[in-house]
Amino acid sequence: MISTITSPKNPLIKEILVLQSKSKERKQSNTIVIEGRKEISLAVAAGVQFKKVLFCPDIISAGEVEEIIGVQFPSLSVYEVSESVFSKISYRETTGGMVVLAQTPEKSLSDLKVGEESVYIVLEAVEKPGNLGAICRVADAAKVDGLIICDPHTDIFNPNAIRSSLGCVFTVNVVNSTFEETIGWLKQNGITSYAAELTASEFYHKLDLTGKTALVFGTEATGLTPKWIENADKRIKIPMGGVIDSLNVTTSVAILVFEAMRQRGFK
Repeated sequence: MISTITSPKNPLIKEILVLQSKSKERKQSNTIVIEGRKEISLAVAAGVQFKKVLFCPDIISAGEVEEIIGVQFPSLSVYEVSESVFSKISYRETTGGMVVLAQTPEKSLSDLKVGEESVYIVLEAVEKPGNLGAICRVADAAKVDGLIICDPHTDIFNPNAIRSSLGCVFTVNVVNSTFEETIGWLKQNGITSYAAELTASEFYHKLDLTGKTALVFGTEATGLTPKWIENADKRIKIPMGGVIDSLNVTTSVAILVFEAMRQRGFK
């Protein structure tokens, strides 16, 4: 049965607005908000468990929604909302007329596959959801074995991160961890860590990155903290020929990750 919502003051609409804006509420309720056909389709493919789905019939039909959601659809609470109500809970016009409430996916370091040529991205204290989402796209494109977020200052499933990733937060093995847990896991599994650091003496393209590899990046503002620089196996840098001394973190991640993949023959 499909319920109808026509008022922006409806309790469910208010709940969605709170979940979109407050990480604390998402964590406490173990609920995230996913917006957009592409993003929702990728979440479906990743096995994310949905709770509720809202759609605007002026934009998308109930049949199309059911087709996208698939086998979960019959067990969900489904709501048809007016166009004015939908505009309240959607961030952009190209969202495709759908918003889903889902259970927060949970993965840990133990869920990550470790192979002889595995590649991991490690981000320390990432702050900007947009950067995190963009790095998820890089991780998906390179098909890395894991994206490890150490001591994060933003939520992996912040709506801005989901949007900027185009749903790749669901296609990549993204794990929240601490420095201590991560460095211990890397050493336990024989994974060589490479800290991207401005004052490093070695250029990334001159090193053999074909073994078990973790590429470690800090924030754009301050870079990596001393604990990572001191505990990483190697320190590497990107050659800079201009007047600036650093790149956007997403660009840096892409350069180093795709060099690692190039050395593997893009396998």
